[in-house]
Amino acid sequence: MKPSNRNSLTAGEVRSWLPRLLACGLLAFSLAGWTADEQRTAPDLTAHEWGTFTAIAGKDGRAVEWLPLGLPRLPRSTDLPQFVEHINDVNFKLGLRGTIRMETPVLYFYSPRDVTVSARVSFSKGLITEWYPHADRVQPTGVLTDTSLNRAPSDGSIAWNHVAVSPNLAGAFPSDAQMNRYYAARETASSPLRVQTSTGEQREKFLFYRGVSANPLPLSARLTSDGGLLVKSLNGDEIPNAILFERRGQRVGYRFTGALTDQTTVEPPVLTGSVDSLYGDLEEVLVGQGLYRGEAHAMIETWKDSWFEEGSRLIYIVPRGFIDKVLPLTIDPAPERIVRVFVGRFEIVTPATATAVKTAVAHNDEATLDKYGRFLEPILESIQQGR
Repeated sequence: MKPSNRNSLTAGEVRSWLPRLLACGLLAFSLAGWTADEQRTAPDLTAHEWGTFTAIAGKDGRAVEWLPLGLPRLPRSTDLPQFVEHINDVNFKLGLRGTIRMETPVLYFYSPRDVTVSARVSFSKGLITEWYPHADRVQPTGVLTDTSLNRAPSDGSIAWNHVAVSPNLAGAFPSDAQMNRYYAARETASSPLRVQTSTGEQREKFLFYRGVSANPLPLSARLTSDGGLLVKSLNGDEIPNAILFERRGQRVGYRFTGALTDQTTVEPPVLTGSVDSLYGDLEEVLVGQGLYRGEAHAMIETWKDSWFEEGSRLIYIVPRGFIDKVLPLTIDPAPERIVRVFVGRFEIVTPATATAVKTAVAHNDEATLDKYGRFLEPILESIQQGR
């Protein structure tokens, strides 16, 4: 027989080959999908973040609206480094009322190799007010003033589209906390970052941003008739840990609550404690929540002068579910692990605080009033309402 010269298949041959062709096609599709997924993940990349949610409690124990930077008559002031970018308005937060002041979230990256990532954060019922390095997009673009964020038309957000994580980048970053307390956040083993801008390259050890929101907190803290503090989880999430802290001049005291799943009454602390011992205890709590030791130490060094100043407050670990809901974070390619640890600072207007402020007002004692700073407006309002 002569060999066949035909270049087409018979119907029977097509039917016999069809299952194998389909199998090959499905395999190719599967491999293509697997490759695409791999391109969107970075198995050796880790991201860690810490920040603070600051609020003040009303009579019912829930967070009240307040002016995050204090009374409108005061000029805008900030201890942030001058290179930090912010909404382009001189008094950009004066008159802007919210329940939460989100302070200094810093986002660290760890990688054994160079990798370029994008990062986007949204803030529910919120506004991003400061950031560094330069961001590619901050929304909304307009400035909201003299209004409540409850009436904001959309959530605030910030995005960095091209952040080069460069573990082998040489060069020192100023880290002397005596120069600026925010420099302490650089004292970690995180990979340096490079961000290209229209005016050149910016380098930093983390992505930084701040903001204000009108969201309710995941807990309430109400004074009881016998002087205790009734702390309640409002959405069913466990509060991993909390500390009731009080300072009156040089006398300090604190009391840990442990994990809170429903509600508990915390007795006021005896003012015979030491802030130095509290630093160590709190650092262990932060490490237990997933921060590296250097990150936990850097966070405390950044905030110890503020968290442990005059007055009474509940310092608590914010539930991770609440963080991801109110402040959703997207990183591309996705890190193998993302750790987010936020500390809540909830100011409590105790009778001792009210008495101290009333006495200072009566005697025009500006030094004492300055100790309560940005919380003075809601404290005075609480006193006037007899709360």
